[in-house]
Amino acid sequence: MSGLENNGNPYERIIRLVEGMEEELVAYRRDFHKYPEAGWFEMRTSSLIARRLTELGYEVLTGQEVCKRESRMGVPPERELQEQYDRALRQGADPEFVERTRGGMTGVIGILDCGPGPVAAMRFDIDALGVYEEEAPEHRPYREGFASVNSGVMHACGHDGHAAIGLGVAAVLVKLRGELRGKIKLIFQPSEEGVRGAKAIVDQGHLGDVDYFLASHISNRQVDPEGADVLPGYDGGLATVKYDVIFRGRAAHAAASPEEGRHAMLAAATAVLNLYGIPRHSKGASRINVGTIHGGSGRNVVADEVKLEMEVRGENTQVNDAMKEYALRILKGAADMHDVSVEVRVMGAADSLESSRPLMERVRGICKERLGLKVSDCISFPGGSEDVSYMVREVQAHKGEATFMRFFTEVPSAFHSRQFDFNEEALGMGVKIFSSVVYDILGDKEQGEKGAG
Repeated sequence: MSGLENNGNPYERIIRLVEGMEEELVAYRRDFHKYPEAGWFEMRTSSLIARRLTELGYEVLTGQEVCKRESRMGVPPERELQEQYDRALRQGADPEFVERTRGGMTGVIGILDCGPGPVAAMRFDIDALGVYEEEAPEHRPYREGFASVNSGVMHACGHDGHAAIGLGVAAVLVKLRGELRGKIKLIFQPSEEGVRGAKAIVDQGHLGDVDYFLASHISNRQVDPEGADVLPGYDGGLATVKYDVIFRGRAAHAAASPEEGRHAMLAAATAVLNLYGIPRHSKGASRINVGTIHGGSGRNVVADEVKLEMEVRGENTQVNDAMKEYALRILKGAADMHDVSVEVRVMGAADSLESSRPLMERVRGICKERLGLKVSDCISFPGGSEDVSYMVREVQAHKGEATFMRFFTEVPSAFHSRQFDFNEEALGMGVKIFSSVVYDILGDKEQGEKGAG
């Protein structure tokens, strides 16, 4: 060992371990970026993560061990799932582990049991988005040969980086195993986009024994007024519900016998106009959006089926619930008005999020004092919705502590855009933060000093 590694400071040993794996982290990230998979399709991704965790010596859970089948939201049709399974095999999925992902049973959990002690869990989301990646020399992934090869699918939100950070954390913590007391759970979550996957993991019981829970997202440094490296936790994330709404009526000739029809298009139009008229709520901001409308079969036919894709959001769960209930009344009323039926399918959902102050302060102290990072003092962070909120609330419900961090770095374009990329230095920083916080929670300080000596 070098003098630095031999001085009894476990945090400096963590830093050295991470510095020695920076090329490996970048390779993980770029592989995931090149072969992106959307929610419930993360079959190649899951299989490779499971293989790596197995090689490191973790107990590995896959398939139905990870997600409760009936709790998954927004699961694609079986035909599409089979097509993605076949593609995963062609693109180098691990043959043993990919078999367990059939039917969209994606996601992986790695468990490292270090004896009696607290349980610490970390969440890393792994899914991509339905975005066509930029094909131009100024876009680094395209220029350097790791842009998406799956047309219309792209890691445009940094989840490729999150998965790489998770594998880096796994490698660091297994090397520190002799100095840890307790249990570690690394949760590689499918289908975060559309807030569809976390609840299925919670419902399977994986957060029930967790004392400390950590999760994070790569973010643009420019959004933080202080230009910090890390936000140790915050209150934010809009509560939301995503719906597919299907109005079904009866087709008829629009000129010869319109009275014989039951006009699904009129019901949908009535619903859309009234949804945007939902009044505001005194307890917080709210949002509603109808993003798509599809239906009808011709200009001279009374439309017999129309589908809406929509969402409601609230600054907190109370406001979101009020929006949800109002929206459902409107949808039913629009259907009744035009004598059609309506089916409402929940395609995703998330609660609002409130990080635990003691764990936030613990993260703050480690980042400043042990890692020399600049830490943001923000408490509220604007943005979209995150289904990690289900995990946070589940841990807090049994008096555990949970926080959702932001790792700031340079991001040259908007999230969810064709040009999205990020500074890969964030990968090493993320591994250092997760690993150091877990060591602070589970580390046997006396044993650590003996081991370093």
